[in-house]
Amino acid sequence: MTPSELKRLLVEVQCGNVDVNHAHRRLLEHLRQAPYEDLGFARIDHHRSIRQGFPEVVFGLGKTPEQIAAVAERIVGKNQTLLITRASSAAFDAVREALPGAVFHEDARIISCGAAAPLGCGVVLVVTAGTSDLPVAEEAVVSAEIMGNKVDRLYDVGVAGLHRVLSESNRLSNARVIIVVAGMEGALPSVVSGLVDVPVVAVPTSVGYGAAFGGITALLAMLNSCATGVSVVNIDNGFGAASIASTINHLS
Repeated sequence: MTPSELKRLLVEVQCGNVDVNHAHRRLLEHLRQAPYEDLGFARIDHHRSIRQGFPEVVFGLGKTPEQIAAVAERIVGKNQTLLITRASSAAFDAVREALPGAVFHEDARIISCGAAAPLGCGVVLVVTAGTSDLPVAEEAVVSAEIMGNKVDRLYDVGVAGLHRVLSESNRLSNARVIIVVAGMEGALPSVVSGLVDVPVVAVPTSVGYGAAFGGITALLAMLNSCATGVSVVNIDNGFGAASIASTINHLS
């Protein structure tokens, strides 16, 4: 039983269309079901959406295409939205055989299937310092959209040309939460946070020359930001940023 199905059942009881005894039996049947499904190589948490508002998300790296397809089929079989991150074209081919309706978002490296979650309250704005940050940014964009958010993109506005981000003050101020994706020295989240009164989720990327240390320089810079309202996720973790932003955007 999904959260929407549970709410519908309670509404039916309130309206008198379903009696209390029937609703009680339905709830007991639901509670008796195992909260996860054991496939041997994976245990799928089918109750994740009840606890957290969105189904379990599959991390594609390290899994075979066959394993990913098996998990995907079970998730969709429970009428839940499918979101697979860090997916390959080989994984998509395997998933599509089991789920012809699956979609591969190639730039974001994401496989999805099913309807997006209900829309949040406002706009999630995804900002990048440079074009090299796009793969991580697109992971954030697609993840946020599937989680039920209206998303706006503001790309290639890094600190090397501050006039570019300053000229977009309206889009910055209209967002309810902002994801800022940057590599190199990782300065852009501090700049953006100093201009707005909404939460900023900073995503360091592994983009940069040798002293960038695969994103560690950007990560440390963002953690040491003097601007208020900045939270930081791990290097290249566009999905993690989208998850935080979606939670904020769905708060009433």
